[in-house]
Order: sequence, then structure tokens, then C-alpha cells
Amino acid sequence: MRSTFMGLEASKRGLFVQQTALYTTGHNISNANTLGYSRQRVNMQATPGFPTAGLNQPTYPGHLGTGVEASSIQRIRSEFIDRQYRQETNKFGYWESRTNAIAQMEDVMNEPSEFGLDKAFEQFWKGLEDVGTKPADAASRQVAIRRAEHLAESFNYLDKQLKMIQGNIGNELNVSTTQINTILKQIAAVNKQIQEVEPSGHVPNDLYDVRDTLVDKLNEYIPVSIERIPSGGLASEVAEGSLKITFKGTDGIVRDLVNGKDFAQFTAMGTTGTKVTGDDITNSFSELRLTGLESLDAHEAGAVTSTQAAIKQQDFEASKGKLLSLINSYGYQSAGGNIKGYYPETLEKLDQLANAFIKEFNAQHAKGYTLEEKDANGNIINASVAGGVFFEGTGAGGIKVNENISKNPNLLAASSDPTEEGNGKNAYELANMQHKLYTDIDNASLQSFYQAMVGKVGVDGEEALRLAATSESQRLMVSNSRDAVSAVSLDEEMTNMITFQQAYNANARMITVVDETLDKIINGMGRVGL
Repeated sequence: MRSTFMGLEASKRGLFVQQTALYTTGHNISNANTLGYSRQRVNMQATPGFPTAGLNQPTYPGHLGTGVEASSIQRIRSEFIDRQYRQETNKFGYWESRTNAIAQMEDVMNEPSEFGLDKAFEQFWKGLEDVGTKPADAASRQVAIRRAEHLAESFNYLDKQLKMIQGNIGNELNVSTTQINTILKQIAAVNKQIQEVEPSGHVPNDLYDVRDTLVDKLNEYIPVSIERIPSGGLASEVAEGSLKITFKGTDGIVRDLVNGKDFAQFTAMGTTGTKVTGDDITNSFSELRLTGLESLDAHEAGAVTSTQAAIKQQDFEASKGKLLSLINSYGYQSAGGNIKGYYPETLEKLDQLANAFIKEFNAQHAKGYTLEEKDANGNIINASVAGGVFFEGTGAGGIKVNENISKNPNLLAASSDPTEEGNGKNAYELANMQHKLYTDIDNASLQSFYQAMVGKVGVDGEEALRLAATSESQRLMVSNSRDAVSAVSLDEEMTNMITFQQAYNANARMITVVDETLDKIINGMGRVGL
């Protein structure tokens, strides 16, 4: 037989559950603008029915309802969409970083312009042609030498600025590694908190959101795989457990980054065996050295852990990510032991151009003769001699005009005959070197080789910009899909609030009705015969 107060209990349960739903709705509304927050929902289910039928009452209906209960409070997420979002975030991190690196290179080269290396070459050749026209004119010689110095300074500037940016990228690589380590440690800390509360039946939805936001950030740098590990105990069926995060490179080796409250740490190592900092750009990236898993407690105590297999640049090639882009831009040691990378290869080509120019120009200059010098009486002070070294040094960073020639323009070997003062044939030969094909730069002219360099940077920059825009568009589209599932809609929450409020009021009214009914039975019916 059912209890007299059974109606009160059923309505009381409904009252409490609707109250919980209202509180959850309020929590959703409060976090409508919280980054990474997922809306939460109270899962309601009917409580077990009351079996009143028996031998004495065989015709009585079966189970009577006993009310409702909140089985769990669950956040609304889609793992499929999360995975898509992280893949697109990983691609965007790569192309955005690459776009920035190439854009900085384009800014330094500044071509075409009135101040670039191409213009410096053009003015230099014109200066030599003027010397060929007026070989004995001191002003023409002085202008040609000043333009030669400007050309050398243009080479020096390009080399210095590109190396400075490369160093900045190296510093950013080191900072990114530190950021990855911080994220891994934070994920392990959140895992630990989740492991402590889930076995008791609690569902820490807000901690799940914090952890997922960290995983999103991690995927911007490196691609990772996620496996959920149950916490055990009395964990709810909607509990998500702790995360095991791994990285799998093209070598097939799976490396643990986070396993519950244990986590690994990265160090970016260079070819010299020291940590990459960007201060020494000759210390190209060699490997990411990964520690073995260590617990939070051991890490705080400063315990030393073993090192897992190193991660090379080529291990990232199957995927993308900001870290790979920084490595590719800064420079890395390939499997064959060569130094590769966008900035090292560009600097190498610039050095190749400078060295070919220095070598061939000096060789032609040596075939000419300087301008003899006479005193006021016409006596020869310095006779015409074969031209010496015009450009000194090696590479774009080392090229400079011979100091003696800078001080004495007469040492510019413009003549092809020491006995002919007005002979400017060698100056013309020097100027015509702009059209020569150089074997040291792939049988190209100086101008075409440099323009090919600039053109490649432009094409690569255009491609990076296009793919960055595409990946950003894809990420935004997936983000909108994720928001449609997980984000808080104030309109929807207001509708829910009214729904739960009405249900709460109805349950409260039901309690009043049951109370009035019982009051009538207890106090209003009186005793028979009175």
C-alpha cells in the first residue's frame, strides 16, 4: 500500500530537480562569455516506480510513479567536432607562423624599391659606365666608388637584418617550447584534480572545459592524440576521466606527453649540443629532447627523469603546427646532416650571390690599370699599375670596398692600357658584368639570380598567406559548428529558465494541493457520529 505522504515526496523531488535545473541555467547564463565554456544540461530521469499490486489487490495498476531525479549534470560537447577544430587549429598555427616569417623577410628585401639591393646594383653599374665615358674625371670615379660602398652596405644590411630576424625566430622557438611545457604541466594538474573527484561520483564539468581549452592551445603548436582513461571507483557514466596525450611522428614512435597526472617536458636542442636560444644562429635546430614522464610531486621536488627518444624535424612532416613552422624558418639539421630551413637557405643564396660577384669583379678589375698621378709640374707621382682587389671579404655580411680604393679613387682600374690615360675600356668591361652569366650562381646573371630569390620569397609568401586564410576560414567554420553545439545561447537559456520556473511553480502548487487534501482528511472530516 502506498504512503499517505507519497504525493508530497514526488512533488518535493520535482521541486528540487527543477531548482537544480534553474541553478544550472543560471550558471550557463553567467558563463555565456567565458572562453572555452560548454553549456551544461541536467539529465533528468524518473525515479523507480512503487509496486502496489499484490495478492490482495490483483487488479490494481502496476508501478506508481514516485517522481524525478537528476541523474547527472552533463556538459554538451562533440568529440568529433573537437577533433576537427584541433586539426584546423594545427594547420592555422603552421601557416600563420610561416606567413609572419616570410612577411618579415619581404620587408627586409623591400623589392622592388628605390632602396633595395637591385637598385644598388643598377646605380653601381651606371657609375662604372660614367667612369668609362670619363675615365680621368675624379668626380665620376668618386661617385662610382661611393656607389660600390653603398652596394656592399646593401649586402651587409640584408645579411644583418635576416640574421636578426632568424635569431628572433630562434627565441620564439624557445619561448614556444616553454609554452608547450607549461600547457603539458597544466593539463597534468587538471587531470590530477579530476582523478580526485570523479571516483566519488562527481562530474567536474568546469575542469573538463579548462582541460579542453589547454588541449586546443597545445594543438596550435604540435599535433597530439588523445585517449581517455576512466578514473574508476563510483565514477558517473558521463564522467570523462583523465587524458593520456601522445605524439606520434613519422618514425612511428609514440611518445607520451601526458598520462594522468604525469607529464613530459621539451627542450629544443641545437646542432652544437646546446639549447636553442636564437643568440647564436649557427646553432641550428637539431632535435626536441623529451624527458620521461614525471609526476607533479616529483617535478616540484626537482627530481631528474630519464629522456625518451629525441624528436627530429622530419618527425613533424606528416602534420603541421606552429612549432614545425618555427623550426623550418629558423633552420634545422636534415637527416643527411645538412642545414636546411627558410632563412638559412636564403642567407646561403645571398652569400652565393655575393661571393660570385666578388670573385668575378675582382678578376676583371685585376685586368685593368689604375690612373697615374702627377704633381703640379706634370711629374708622375704614382704610375699606372694593374688593378688590385676591389671588393674584400666573403659573403653578404663580409663584403666591403678595399679601403685603399675608397681613399684614392685613382686606384679604380678603368683603363685597359697603362699608357692611355683616357682609356675607359676596363670600366665598360666591369659595367658589362651585369649581363654576364656566372657559373657559381647556376649560370645566371647577378640580377636574374637575385630576382629569382625575391620572386621565390614573394610566391612563398603569397602561398602562405592564401593557405593561412583558408585554414583560418576552415577553423572559423568548425568553430561555429562547435559553438552551435556547445556555446551558450541566451535565447535558449531564457526559454529553459521559463520552462523550469513553470515546472518549479507547478510542483510547488502540487505540494499545496496535497497538503490541502491531507488537511481535509486529517482535520476536516471529524469522527463518525459527532
